[in-house]
Amino acid sequence: MSTSALTMMLTTQIVVTAITIYFFYKVLKTPPRKEPDSFSDNDNKEH
Repeated sequence: MSTSALTMMLTTQIVVTAITIYFFYKVLKTPPRKEPDSFSDNDNKEH
């Protein structure tokens, strides 16, 4: 394998790994959204 091919392969693997780690970290650190509770939303409408 030539030096340029090895450099390109390592650069590509490092960039892909860095992007994957960044988005995985972003998913873990994002706070959950407040989902409406369908049962509690329907409790006061009919009673």
